Amino acid sequence: MNNTTRIAATLMACLAMAACTKKVKEVPPSETGTIVNPGAQTTPIAETTPGRYSAADLDTDSCLRQRVVYFDFNDDTLRPEFQAVVACHAKYLRDQPQSRMNLEGNADERGTREYNLGLGERRGNAVMAAVQGNGGPAAQMSVVSYGEERPTCADSTEECWQRNRRVEIVYTTR
Repeated sequence: MNNTTRIAATLMACLAMAACTKKVKEVPPSETGTIVNPGAQTTPIAETTPGRYSAADLDTDSCLRQRVVYFDFNDDTLRPEFQAVVACHAKYLRDQPQSRMNLEGNADERGTREYNLGLGERRGNAVMAAVQGNGGPAAQMSVVSYGEERPTCADSTEECWQRNRRVEIVYTTR
């Protein structure tokens, strides 16, 4: 499957899933270094904020404060539980045309440096495609891959690796 077909299929799947997704709350890792089911479903909250987002909403809106998208092992497919988060950020970009975001792709320590850099980029591109699928302008986003170079956890355990398989949404201009 070539990249164009893959991107088109991803966009179509994202659009189909966006119509029936629920908001989720990111569960922060516990202090013991284990992860408490990242991306697990929680009580649904209202759809994206009605009206226009303001720059202050980045710090106060529960959906916009969620700025990490987790991935499965060796996967660059956006998990359904993150569709609502992506939709919120797409709406923010539409409402705030001066804002800019970096999508920072990361991988766990397994695999070669080159493979992990590529995987981080594919993950960042998957989030970018989902944001675009929800109406977020491509001109306001950029993707950077850090591969395994910026881990949030340094242990060689499954719980730690889960936290390192992520894309961080970083606003460079609000």
